Amino acid sequence: MTAHIPSALRSYTAQQGEVQAEGATLAAVLTDLDRRFPGLRFRIITEQDTIRQHMRIFVNGAQVAHLAVPVRPHDQIHIVCALSGG
Repeated sequence: MTAHIPSALRSYTAQQGEVQAEGATLAAVLTDLDRRFPGLRFRIITEQDTIRQHMRIFVNGAQVAHLAVPVRPHDQIHIVCALSGG
């Protein structure tokens, strides 16, 4: 499947905005990405295996809240850094 990486995290993927990943769940996909791009998962997931508060993950356009979400080989995953400020 294709994972779309936000510009703020592209230093981990050698500036690639789209990378291929494998896994049956979102957790497995992030583990696969971290194996290939060390440190990437920690920027997205907390030590308690939850999605960081400032991150959003979408699978085929639908926002997901849990890592156990099943994914299929042709899915599109978008990782987005939420904006904040005042």
